[in-house]
Amino acid sequence: MIQVEIGCDHAGYELKEWLKSTFSGKVDWHDHGTFSLDSTDYPDYAHATANAVLANNSKGILICGSANGVCMTANKHAGIRAALCWSKEIAVLARQHNDANIVCIPARFLSREDAAEIVDVFLNTVFEGGRHANRVEKINC
Repeated sequence: MIQVEIGCDHAGYELKEWLKSTFSGKVDWHDHGTFSLDSTDYPDYAHATANAVLANNSKGILICGSANGVCMTANKHAGIRAALCWSKEIAVLARQHNDANIVCIPARFLSREDAAEIVDVFLNTVFEGGRHANRVEKINC
């Protein structure tokens, strides 16, 4: 079973819970919140999730309304390569070419089914390495 760190704000809460249920039995979820629909600040959960991805050498999922806020926040952490993905094709390329370790999903702009496809390909696509490895090595400041 693959270990996945997950976090969201209030806009992503329902999708987060649905994804956890949908991938139950296939994923060992480490949930970093939020745990309700109450209004909250996305950086709190993005930082917690990013720190856990780094500490556990795992993959992560972040969800907010547009996914911009969680993506910007997570990418402040050296070693995090968070990708905002709105289609499964973008998620595949984020893994293959960028070795993304967090996928950021815009809850207000995707169906549950599209989000599940993105998560599935993100978790199951391998980094190609090769010419992409040198580029990925240049990302951190």
